[in-house]
Amino acid sequence: MSKILYEKESYIIRGVCFEIYKEFRNRHKEKVYNKALCGHLKRKGLSVEQEKQIPIFFKGERVGVYVPDIIVENKILLELKCKPFVGKEDISQFWYYLKITNFV
Repeated sequence: MSKILYEKESYIIRGVCFEIYKEFRNRHKEKVYNKALCGHLKRKGLSVEQEKQIPIFFKGERVGVYVPDIIVENKILLELKCKPFVGKEDISQFWYYLKITNFV
């Protein structure tokens, strides 16, 4: 089994996600889950930023921004998806986001 980065924070995040899922299942829009997740993570003592703009550079020039849904403790990016399954494209896109933001 691979080592989990930020084990304590990841444990709290997973627990909060399970609590929210048990309450709401998959019946709401992403914004509802975002608000519930941010509020509960804050109550658990974690710092949370929503929709923080992270600049994207190409050859030293700023060419755009990436806006993750949630950043926890300024080190964990959370990208919320409200759909039955997360596909290969979603996973590839998220890994790309991690790479360009230097969060890996």
